[in-house]
Amino acid sequence: MNHVLIPRRDPGEPVYHSDFALGEHSARHLRSILRLYLKAWELMFLADAAELALTELIANVVRHVPDRRGQTFIFRLPRGEGVRVEVADSGPGLPLAVTGEPLDEGGRGLVLVDAVTDAWGVVKRWDGSGKTVWFECLTPPEKGGSRFRTARPEPRP
Repeated sequence: MNHVLIPRRDPGEPVYHSDFALGEHSARHLRSILRLYLKAWELMFLADAAELALTELIANVVRHVPDRRGQTFIFRLPRGEGVRVEVADSGPGLPLAVTGEPLDEGGRGLVLVDAVTDAWGVVKRWDGSGKTVWFECLTPPEKGGSRFRTARPEPRP
């Protein structure tokens, strides 16, 4: 189920929220939605990094979560300072950023996320029923972003 929440009552509320079983075409669909928001917010300079990071988070749900159910949240950061994306799932395992061996065919997704985003993290649910993986792509100071803005370490409720 997709929810577009505009106008927002609370600046901490996501502008987009989806909740469905993810499959092989889900990343393409969600990248298109993210791109539409970034274009509307005049943050297209963040699109390549944000889309790549989102693709990696969705791929992790498809590969590692048995029921493939996931929730995706897109937040616009205050004052045009960037975008925050969260992907929550019920998978028990926590993802790790590992470099792997040179000939490995996979396992580097979170290394890519780390390389292209300003910050990312994983927050395990208190009851052990899953986790939320998040990232933020921030507007650089030369494009109007704050020199003092830092990514939030915790996902929003």
